[in-house]
Amino acid sequence: MSDRTGIFEGDDPFAIARSWLAEAEKSEPNDPNAIALSTVDSDGLPNARMVLLKDIEDDAFVFYTNYGSAKAQEIDSSGKAAFVIHWKSLRRQIRVRGVVTREEGPQADAYYESRSLKSRLGAWASRQSQPLGARTELMAKVAKITAAHGPMPKRPPFWGGYRVTPSEIEFWADGAFRLHDRFRWTREDTDNAWGIVRLNP
Repeated sequence: MSDRTGIFEGDDPFAIARSWLAEAEKSEPNDPNAIALSTVDSDGLPNARMVLLKDIEDDAFVFYTNYGSAKAQEIDSSGKAAFVIHWKSLRRQIRVRGVVTREEGPQADAYYESRSLKSRLGAWASRQSQPLGARTELMAKVAKITAAHGPMPKRPPFWGGYRVTPSEIEFWADGAFRLHDRFRWTREDTDNAWGIVRLNP
């Protein structure tokens, strides 16, 4: 498309996303990789929460969580999710919709090992999304986990990654007079080429 220039230019949406994230890392004061992840429950009621995007691969976006969490149960049930990443400082956002698969192999192990010890122990201790009587209960559990697993805990079997492989990606940038620039990339599946259309603001 002739008018898809500047920050929108290129034939690889994942390269564009990486470029935008790299810019945001220079200007966003906190968590430039924070995404608002949306799933639906068994009744079709939407859920949204903030999680941290940890990798933009050649064909997918990856984040990590507890497989017992509400988000994980909803993802495992539907196999689909959507997210938006918004950078206020850049006045840009990216919206993504697609299918989701687990990342439970060496990549998940490597990311888990890269986290701080307290974060690794916390992953063992937390029954994410489940009711908790008091914070002291959680801290007591962390102490027990620390004693049991020591300074080099392995990745919990109930904790790992999810890979969002998109069928749709939209790049949005703020425009004068609220005449924003929006380009939507869509594809049938990963074997198909991307189609790109400019959208009205």
